[in-house]
Amino acid sequence: MGLFDRFKSKDAAKRAVLIGLDGAPCSLMRRFIEDGAMPRLKEIVRGGSLLQMDTSIPDISSVAWTSFMTGANPGRHGIYGFLDLQPNSYKIYFPNSRHIHGETLWQAVGRAGRRSIVINVPSTYPAQPLNGILVSGFVAIDLTKATYPPDLVPKLRELDYRIDVDARKVQESHDALMEDILKTLERRVETLLYLFDKEPWDLFVGVITSTDRLQHFFWDAIGDENHKYHSAFRDYYRRVDSFIGQIAERIRDETLMIMSDHGFTGIKRQVYLNRWLVDNGFLKLRDNARSIEDIAKGSRAFALDPGRVYLNTRGRYPDGPVERADAEVLLEEIGKGLSEITAEGKSIIQRVYRRDELFSGPCIGAAPDLCVQPVYGYDLKGAVNKTKLMDREVFTGMHTQDDATFFINATADALLKRKPHITDVAPTLLDAMALAKPETMDGASMLVR
Repeated sequence: MGLFDRFKSKDAAKRAVLIGLDGAPCSLMRRFIEDGAMPRLKEIVRGGSLLQMDTSIPDISSVAWTSFMTGANPGRHGIYGFLDLQPNSYKIYFPNSRHIHGETLWQAVGRAGRRSIVINVPSTYPAQPLNGILVSGFVAIDLTKATYPPDLVPKLRELDYRIDVDARKVQESHDALMEDILKTLERRVETLLYLFDKEPWDLFVGVITSTDRLQHFFWDAIGDENHKYHSAFRDYYRRVDSFIGQIAERIRDETLMIMSDHGFTGIKRQVYLNRWLVDNGFLKLRDNARSIEDIAKGSRAFALDPGRVYLNTRGRYPDGPVERADAEVLLEEIGKGLSEITAEGKSIIQRVYRRDELFSGPCIGAAPDLCVQPVYGYDLKGAVNKTKLMDREVFTGMHTQDDATFFINATADALLKRKPHITDVAPTLLDAMALAKPETMDGASMLVR
């Protein structure tokens, strides 16, 4: 029986494993397969399908991972960024697991009486009860609140489990940060393998997030063999490859999937949309503004990370002067102006989307009015305290929307007909486990049963 045949069989595999590599681009995976940095992955992909996958817009981790776990667009699950504004307010809050609408993958698995282990998925903090184990990922603060059931915490402490890389170490030195990235990976892998071996499960989800941290700070190293951290970057991925190999050695008839939540590329410059809105008369700020909470009366629009533009409409925001009747003309004006931003004589904006082009569902009322997608290399930011439209910060790498990684140890006709989307991952896993897809999921299974 071949890999694909088993999905059509009545004896289809009922267990599934998903390994997440935050921000790992498919193009980089293929490069490392070809140049020998990831020999175990090379062996594994021979028995399946490795494809580029599109992710959410915005292509920020909180949105992407929530779209993965719910199989839905933000109009359904309600998460549009790492931070958002409280209803009818300019006050910022950080959405967490309690703000997610719709059923998650592991909730659907649990409803079917099956057990899940879910480790280090971003945007799952605080840990919500489930049939199994969940240890929250970024942005988790307290390990106890990040862990369900809480009686697992002593074992996690014994394993020296780390929630995330301490990115503040870059202020000390890049050496210190690289050391912390490698140490965090080591602790994560040991914990994942321990739980994989010692705990019963039907669905195992383990995510490595230090891939993303590595690439934000060291992306410039991978293309330059003379770069101080070139070898360390490759060594990191060799260690990831070893972990993937150890998982592959442990599985028999299980479905194996590997995915990332977005791709990555180098940064030329950061671009501050609120600076453009101020300079063009759409946004007014109080003196010494630190956040959008310092918006001043008369503002017609503002931006939040990573490229979300909101009209300051009457009724939606406390001091909103924009009438609904005027919104269409204003959106057209702002969209046209943003699309004309250039650097070195070339446009830096790939496309400006209207809300209804991207989102649908009961949470669409909280959606941004415009989503701006940049030309890769220009990282859109929502800071309000910048005096220039563009500059360079400490990051050397940024997210991309069209180069996420999707692998499954099977082949199927659906994989050849269209490009996978991140909302397809959960339905595909449920299909592989012969479980029903919740009605709230937008995505479709990539398998033909």
